[in-house]
Amino acid sequence: MASVRFDHVFKTFGGSVVVDDLCLDVADGEFLVVVGPSGCGKTTSLRMLAGLERPSYGSIAIDGLVVNKVAPKDRDVAMVFQNYALFPHMTVHDNLAYGMRVRGESKLSIATQIQTVADTLGLDRLLGRRPAQLSGGEKQRVALGRALLRRPKVFLMDEPLSNLDAALRVQMRAEISRLHRQFGVTTVYVTHDQVEALTMGDRVAVMDQGRLLQVAPPEILYERPDNLFVGTFIGAPRMNVVDGRLTASAGQHGVECFGQHIALASTAFAVGSQDDATDVIVGIRPEDLSWATYAAHDQVVHLKGQVEIVEPMGAETYVGVRVGELLLRSRFPRGCGVQVADLVQLALDPARLHIFRAESGESLQRKEHGRSVSTIQTGPVE
Repeated sequence: MASVRFDHVFKTFGGSVVVDDLCLDVADGEFLVVVGPSGCGKTTSLRMLAGLERPSYGSIAIDGLVVNKVAPKDRDVAMVFQNYALFPHMTVHDNLAYGMRVRGESKLSIATQIQTVADTLGLDRLLGRRPAQLSGGEKQRVALGRALLRRPKVFLMDEPLSNLDAALRVQMRAEISRLHRQFGVTTVYVTHDQVEALTMGDRVAVMDQGRLLQVAPPEILYERPDNLFVGTFIGAPRMNVVDGRLTASAGQHGVECFGQHIALASTAFAVGSQDDATDVIVGIRPEDLSWATYAAHDQVVHLKGQVEIVEPMGAETYVGVRVGELLLRSRFPRGCGVQVADLVQLALDPARLHIFRAESGESLQRKEHGRSVSTIQTGPVE
């Protein structure tokens, strides 16, 4: 096992910067997920770590050794690709054995290791088959097994589950997490799927337009996003956003939105004491907009609107409610009976609001226990 460090890494293609000043540490034995939209630089970062691309500037270190000029085969990493990259003319057994044969390992060692991995991944009955005779999930298990047999310092995974159907993705997420717990190899996993990121990673790194925006454990990333992009990218359905005005007057602080004044608790936000106001964007998670019938909190804010969208999801129902000019997504209880065109009342707990600067998208929530959250200051920002 080994630690990984990206130290002010840049990658340019022509005049375009695709990775912009990446500084990131991955601890020994950690499972780090890098997530972001297509073109954000996550796969390029992984390829630089693997040695398939060279950084334009900066350095990459594995276990304290800078590897910028080290060949991929000498970095002691194993990579699992999106397309599995199996040899089509070889059986599963030979695909698994290929790397060990190249390294000159004995037949007995190869047979023993393949049997161990086959038992772990449930490949025993598939060893005589070729890739064309395998399902997508079986091919993925073979690719994982080949990487495990490499016994690397670092596992690199580039969207390995994106070709699988939804049910199989759930199964393989659990399988990969189990394998990481069993073997404890440092793993860097790249995906565009936020569900994979939140359910698999010890920490999650969010990238956009080549820049690293936030690195945190999944629950902190969700509850305390550093900026508007992270807040809206993480979470399904997507966070609701509405323009607002942050106010501070005579020691009383609040935000004006939805045509009303909502008081803010001083424990949730560090608000300046001067009499002033500043433009903000207010974020509201769908689960924090509850059907008012079920609201039991005296301090809730009530919003009236008309139902435009009803999406039954089994355990719950996603409901789109038109409040003024805004369409707000909310989660209603299963079997609520709400239908399109119904008039409903939503309950909003002010303590659950996320507030971001309108100009920069920076979060204005108070820092808590070392969490990366910014401070509210009304008035001009220096």
